Amino acid sequence: MSAVPRHLLVRAVIEALQEDLGPGDVTTIAVAEADGRARAEILSRGQVVVAGIEPASMAFRLLDPDSRILHAARDGERIEPGGSLMRIAGRAAALLSAERTALNFLSRLSGIATLTRKFVDAAAPHATAIFDTRKTAPGLRLLDKSAVVAGGGTNHRAGLWDAILIKDNHVDLAGGVGRAISLARAKWPGAAVEVEVRSLAELDEALDAAAETVLLDNFGPPEIAAAVSRVRGRALVEVSGGVGLETVGEIAAMGVDRISVGALTHSAPAADLSMRMMKERS
Repeated sequence: MSAVPRHLLVRAVIEALQEDLGPGDVTTIAVAEADGRARAEILSRGQVVVAGIEPASMAFRLLDPDSRILHAARDGERIEPGGSLMRIAGRAAALLSAERTALNFLSRLSGIATLTRKFVDAAAPHATAIFDTRKTAPGLRLLDKSAVVAGGGTNHRAGLWDAILIKDNHVDLAGGVGRAISLARAKWPGAAVEVEVRSLAELDEALDAAAETVLLDNFGPPEIAAAVSRVRGRALVEVSGGVGLETVGEIAAMGVDRISVGALTHSAPAADLSMRMMKERS
């Protein structure tokens, strides 16, 4: 899921440019020579894991098809404070007008990748995978999820269409965990079923119904330990809800298979980036 289809990427960047430009960049029109050329460099003020190089590059190229990317870091690459993510050469007016759109993509996506890497590093000693969720910016889900992959994380389902995940409201509507699993299997035979459980009793019901994955929702450490002991390899165990950097290592050490973290995409601090320009001599 890490690769974003080109037509979706183009649409996202065009919409972002249109949102910012409107009928025209009045400041740049006033102060920049129409054919003046410049070079620009995007720098990081802190340590970041890079993500978003492709949409940032596209923002410059859409406004100036003849612009050249002189250097670009790779998605997933660590950059130290003061390090360069990208150097671009092209029409000065286009560089100025694309600046904020390019930085917005790079700042958001690199922020997601950077936070993801911190969670991944904390869980790595225990071979526990870090998964994202669907708590993404509307219209930017695939980009957000590509940034999670750049940070070493794993994508959960892309949307409601590509995997069965029975959550608490489904369980309540169906009349119980076992019945919800039975209904899902009847409608989609052969599909793997993941089910969210809120108690050890619901866990037992999910195991009896042979769910492939059980999602422990907001379980405390003692409950997680008890759940892992009960599962004994009969299903994959996922933990979600309230997991932070201060607790992810402890939870991973309990033997869970994966931890899903909504904060990766809904609360990652944006990377602190800036762009510096220099006029090219004619």
